[in-house]
Amino acid sequence: MLTISLDMLEESLEKKLSILSKIEEQCERQKQILNDAEHVGLDAFDETVEAKESLIDEILSLDNGFQSLFDRVKEEVGENKEKYADQIGRMQNLIQEISAKSASIEAAEHRNKRLAEKYFSSAREHMNQSKNSSSAAFNYYQTMSNYKNVPPQFMDKKN
Repeated sequence: MLTISLDMLEESLEKKLSILSKIEEQCERQKQILNDAEHVGLDAFDETVEAKESLIDEILSLDNGFQSLFDRVKEEVGENKEKYADQIGRMQNLIQEISAKSASIEAAEHRNKRLAEKYFSSAREHMNQSKNSSSAAFNYYQTMSNYKNVPPQFMDKKN
């Protein structure tokens, strides 16, 4: 029973590592999308966000299952550490890999956040420029429209 539970814990860690790799791929895809500030595909960006959201939900589900299973076998494993040393060692290595990958993903997320902020800032600036240009054109049009409605004027040429 305990061996099966430990196998399930190890399998859960392997799945989590696999999902983290997929999240890492989505982060890289977001980076590529955001690097080309002139041609950002907002639909593609939204797809990566949604994909990462579903992957994160999977991780949360795995974590909850892992924690509940670990809580059930924790005491038995603690009493028989020597018997399960190899499996415990493999799980510790997986946990280290997961921690390293999580840190890498967090750094990539911070970089992507800066790229997104840069993109949205330039897009906002571009919209403001367009708004100002259109406002100037409208003002010019109004001025010129009013200009041709100047009533005739007489000039007195007496000196």
